[in-house]
Amino acid sequence: TTEWAIETGEWPNIVQGYLASVSFVDHYIGEVLDALDGSGYADNTIVVLWSDHGYHLGEKGRFAKHSLWEETSRVPLIFRVPGAAQGMVSNAAVSLLDVYPTLLDLTGLPAYEANDGSSLKPIVTGEDDGTGRYAMTSYGYANHAIRGERYRYIRFVDGSEELYDHQTDPNEWTNLADDPAYANIKSRLAEQLPAQSAPLTPVTNRTVVNDHFAEMYRKAGIEPKFKW
Repeated sequence: TTEWAIETGEWPNIVQGYLASVSFVDHYIGEVLDALDGSGYADNTIVVLWSDHGYHLGEKGRFAKHSLWEETSRVPLIFRVPGAAQGMVSNAAVSLLDVYPTLLDLTGLPAYEANDGSSLKPIVTGEDDGTGRYAMTSYGYANHAIRGERYRYIRFVDGSEELYDHQTDPNEWTNLADDPAYANIKSRLAEQLPAQSAPLTPVTNRTVVNDHFAEMYRKAGIEPKFKW
C-alpha cells in the first residue's frame, strides 16, 4: 500500500525502479528505430508502439496494474506510418482492440468482420479528430469502465458506480456518480456498456489475483485452483 511505502521510505525506490524500466525500454526502442531507418525499409514499414497496461505508483493507495481507473487503463499508443504527417497528437478515446483493424485498413487489406475494434486510420492520417469515440476496459466478471473524451464511468458487478470528470479532476479523486447534475452524462456513458457480460471461463481460473475473483469464480461454480 501507499502507506507502507511512505512509512518505510520505499516510495522513491519504487518510482525510481519504474522509471528505470521505462528508460531501458525507451533506449532500445530508439535502437530498433535507428536500425529500421538504416535498413532501407523505413519507407514501407508501419511501426506501432503500445503497452499492455498502465501502473499505479501510489495513486489511490495502490502499487498495481489491476484496476479500472485511468492510471492502469491508459497506455501509450503511437503509429508511425510512411507518408503520414509526423508528431500529431489525438485525445480521442481509443482501444488496443483498434490496432489490428487499423493495420488492415492502412495496408489495404480486407476488414475482418469478427474484430471488435474499429480502424483508427482516419485519426492516424489526420482526416478525423476522433470526436465522439468511446473505449471500454473490463476487469473480472461484469466490471466495466467506459472512457470518453472527458469522462470515465465505471460500473461494478455489485451495481456500484464511479464517474470522473478528467477536465477538472484528472487524478479521479471526486466520484460524481451520485451527483444529479451529472445524471445525463452518466446515462450516456452507461449506454456504451455491454448488454450482457461474457461468463467466466474455467480456462483462466489458475490466475485468480484476489478474493473478489475467487468469489466470482465460486459463484460461477468454478473452484479456483491457484491464487497469487
